[in-house]
Amino acid sequence: MKNDSIYDALIVGSGAAGYAAAVRSANRNKKVAIVTEGVNMGTSRNTGSDKQTYYKLSLGNESDSIRQMANDLFACGCVDGDTALAEAACSARCFLYLAELGVPFPHTAYGEYVGYKTDHDPCARASSAGPLTSKFMTEALEREADRRGVDILDGYYVTELLKDDSGVCGVAAVETATGRFTAFRGKNVILATGGPAGIYSRSVYPACHTGSASLALNAGVPFQNLTEWQYGLASLSPRWNVSGSYMQVLPRFISVDENGSEREFLQDYFETPEDALAMVFLKGYQWPFDSKKTEAGSSRIDLAVYHETVIRGRRVYLDFTRNPFGIRQFDQLPLSEEARSYLSGANASANTPIDRLLLMNEPAVALYASKGADLRTGWLEIALCAQHCNGGISVDENWQTSLPGLYAVGECAGTHGITRPGGAALNAGQTGALRVAEHICETGDRGFHPTVFENLAKEAENRHTALLSEILGTENNATAMLQNARARFDAVCGAVRDVSAFDASIQAISQTLNNLPKNGRIDSPAALADYYRLRDALTAQLAMLSACRHLYQTTNGARGGAVCKINGKPAPVLPDEKSFRNSIQQVKYMNGGFVFDFRPVRPIPEPAASFEVMWKQYRERNGQTKQRNT
Repeated sequence: MKNDSIYDALIVGSGAAGYAAAVRSANRNKKVAIVTEGVNMGTSRNTGSDKQTYYKLSLGNESDSIRQMANDLFACGCVDGDTALAEAACSARCFLYLAELGVPFPHTAYGEYVGYKTDHDPCARASSAGPLTSKFMTEALEREADRRGVDILDGYYVTELLKDDSGVCGVAAVETATGRFTAFRGKNVILATGGPAGIYSRSVYPACHTGSASLALNAGVPFQNLTEWQYGLASLSPRWNVSGSYMQVLPRFISVDENGSEREFLQDYFETPEDALAMVFLKGYQWPFDSKKTEAGSSRIDLAVYHETVIRGRRVYLDFTRNPFGIRQFDQLPLSEEARSYLSGANASANTPIDRLLLMNEPAVALYASKGADLRTGWLEIALCAQHCNGGISVDENWQTSLPGLYAVGECAGTHGITRPGGAALNAGQTGALRVAEHICETGDRGFHPTVFENLAKEAENRHTALLSEILGTENNATAMLQNARARFDAVCGAVRDVSAFDASIQAISQTLNNLPKNGRIDSPAALADYYRLRDALTAQLAMLSACRHLYQTTNGARGGAVCKINGKPAPVLPDEKSFRNSIQQVKYMNGGFVFDFRPVRPIPEPAASFEVMWKQYRERNGQTKQRNT
């Protein structure tokens, strides 16, 4: 054991949500540490889009209110009202805190943060610091964490939560460079590990981010809405969303077969060029795949790309150097009035997509150039990719799980439901972190029992030693096994889900997972983290696929960000009143299997009767907090 410190808050993960939890806790004089595989890894620091969005209460010239924003979040379906209210109420506070820390959110000369509309957004609540908004957030919070003296325990892969009947008391981990076991003590543990990104091959998550869903699953902590994901068109190398202006400038869509034969294919999926271009333009606004937009909406573009790549086995590219359908001049493009007005209003009426993109959003071109992809001369390979898990660990209004002292913030917390406004994830990570820090402060010292921790850590170390002796050999097949598992999962449970294959896939993943200690091999202790990543991905795949089967058996249809097919035929898209939008599917790992149930969503709490009542309640809470911490 390398570290004898007892932390008030031990955060697992070093993204924007993890750093926010660390900073907010340190601001309240708590002893805080971040334990991470790599401080520069994770989605927040390594991903973005053309104009990465932060969704918050409108601070510009739009009329808005906390209750209105909470109602809009709640209306996304399968969302708890108390977390929706907290995300709305704390959004401006967290946004402005980031601005004070140096995140360059744009504002007018008078300090007004004018917003814009994002997907699923009835108001202009969105703001952006550009393609790298979450990276700027992470870096600003990291600087503040350094200033606040937060300990950074870098280079550790957390393998399990240490807990007893009274709650969590720390984590077990392996040092990624050596495979050596260690354990860290924490009165409270905050999971900020992101979504289960490692389950997919076609993914816009950065390759360095895999997630750690099995930490909570193996601890018996319930998950919710695990079936609900967000998928969208993204480039494969580099991994990046092709949303917003990448679509609005109307590039060509090219399909190439294994012999190199190429063709522009959208005309095969639309009756007229006008229809095709109208949907491409809307794809910029409506980037996420949406089951309700597959018949007559912009998700027909996603399905066309899916059909070309998955069904026909071809490769699809965007070409920004020429207009679609052989048209040379901008004024000859058969555009909808909305598209023509938008591009003209943005002074982007140039004759080629790349020139339009340079006029409208030059940083979007520079971003790809910085990653080795020149949109001025080359094509960009794309696919329909996994981007964000809207479900995750079940949390209460303070982002605490069912296990006392264990919290979840960021994407690993399942607060989003079926659909969500674009950028709501960045806000949820910050508001959740604030709520966690406040709750830890309000509830006081949970107590720490050194003997309990030592016994649990020793048991974990014995499991570590036994596993290492069993799987250590002369080869490392964990990485190859993971790649194969991801490819198989893509084919069954992506944006298009093959219900007919669910049973066989669940059985195959279960067998692989059960036999993993016998069949998985590493060639050195330093590769032990590879094995744990494989085990985590298989566990998350099994949980998600089992949840998808259960949901389909319950509803016989599709909803949200995915469509279902059974025996090759599409399942119906469920109307809202039949999609269980007012109840939440929960999954819990128990006795070697998954148990499912539905619970009603928690309603939005009623507002205080008056300022005086609210003030009295606040004083009582504040007085209790001071009493606990003195």
